Amino acid sequence: MAKKYYFYVLYCADDSLYGGFTDDVQRRFATHQLYKGAKYTRVRSRHPLQLAYYQEFASKHDALSAEYHFKHQQRTRKLAFLRHHGVKLATLRRQLQKLRAKS
Repeated sequence: MAKKYYFYVLYCADDSLYGGFTDDVQRRFATHQLYKGAKYTRVRSRHPLQLAYYQEFASKHDALSAEYHFKHQQRTRKLAFLRHHGVKLATLRRQLQKLRAKS
C-alpha cells in the first residue's frame, strides 16, 4: 500500500489560518495542540486550534505543493479556497467560542 500525504489547515483562536503538511493528520494536530508543532502554533494566543480542512495526496510532492500554494495566497484567497471546499468559518468561530467557554 502506498504511503499517503496530507495538506491541512488549522483555524486558530486569533482568527488566523495555518497550512501544513503531514503523513498523519490526527498525530500532527495533536502535536500542534500540545504546543510542540510549528513555531506559528506554539503561540498561546492562537489556541485552541481547530482542524478546519485536510486533503489527501498520493505523493509527498503534491501535498507539499498544496501547502506552498495555500501559504502564498492572500487571506481572501485562502478563505475562498476553504469555502469552495465546504468549510464554514462562521461554524468554526462558534465552535471556538464554545471551546473557550469551557476553559
